[in-house]
Amino acid sequence: MLKKKARYNVAVVGATGAVGEEMRETLEQRDFPVDCLRLLASERSEGKTLEFRGREYKVERLTPNSFQGIDIALFSAGGGRSLEFAPHAVAAGAVVVDNSSAFRMDPKVPLVVPEVNAHALRHHNGIIANPNCSTIQMVVPLKPIHDHARIRRIVVSTYQSVSGTGQKAMDELFKQSGQVLNMVQVRPEVYPHQIAFNCLPQIDVFDTDDYTKEELKMVNETRKIMEDPDIRVTATTVRVPVFRCHSESVNIELERPLSANEARALMSAMDGVVVLDDPKRGLYPLATEVAGSDAVYVGRVRVDRTVENGLNMWIVADNLRKGAALNAVQIAERLIQDLG
Repeated sequence: MLKKKARYNVAVVGATGAVGEEMRETLEQRDFPVDCLRLLASERSEGKTLEFRGREYKVERLTPNSFQGIDIALFSAGGGRSLEFAPHAVAAGAVVVDNSSAFRMDPKVPLVVPEVNAHALRHHNGIIANPNCSTIQMVVPLKPIHDHARIRRIVVSTYQSVSGTGQKAMDELFKQSGQVLNMVQVRPEVYPHQIAFNCLPQIDVFDTDDYTKEELKMVNETRKIMEDPDIRVTATTVRVPVFRCHSESVNIELERPLSANEARALMSAMDGVVVLDDPKRGLYPLATEVAGSDAVYVGRVRVDRTVENGLNMWIVADNLRKGAALNAVQIAERLIQDLG
């Protein structure tokens, strides 16, 4: 059970991965009250040194005994590792914030985006799930609209950067781009097809009714976070040759009319949302400009005249920040804030 302290012992699991690196940087940038920091990773990374607040920390090998004395454990090491090691962290007295999909749909585990459903944190049993990156950036701006006019249906198409797969995917995009430009044969390794100068309409493996697991995550996680099982959600998720930031085209149908200006006003008032929407001046969110930002950006807000009470919008966020590391750290911040 987490207890009120001046400072907390924090572990980052998967500390050398793309999201783990962002977690460490986010803890420092937001001045999280860290007393002791423990950086954990696989045997391959053991002994590597990483900097935090001007000090060098050695990466330790993740074992079942890694969590003695830890208050909060931020996990970003994949579902298998989370299933294996999160119970050990909880048994040692830590609260786990897990970035994998391992616990997201467990009815006993809260799935939290702090701006949307922070109240769900009151019901955790030691593990809190961090949602999928593409789901997080969608529900933050949609929450105030749902509260005001109730969303009946969501149609979302995503354009997701390769950093969502990890550093190896970023390296592959860089390598393939050079190969294509130099007319060298491309041999995909991370993805099933060439990603450079291409779009892949498959993220994760195919599942029910030929939807991918990524698409089903957006369906099921949105309903759980918004606490409305009746919202109809359909998704098409696409991997695009962008290094960082996910973009989404979102169409919603509401129970009652809402103008584009009203929607902009509602979203602008939401914590963590920036509305950048002046198409006549060419102003709308771009991945190249959003990278490194903590906010979720929204633009191209307009009425869909093909359906009753419909709206379209374009949503962009840094998938490594708000889509992963930042959301996890915000959950930890809210946990200690709620201690009083």
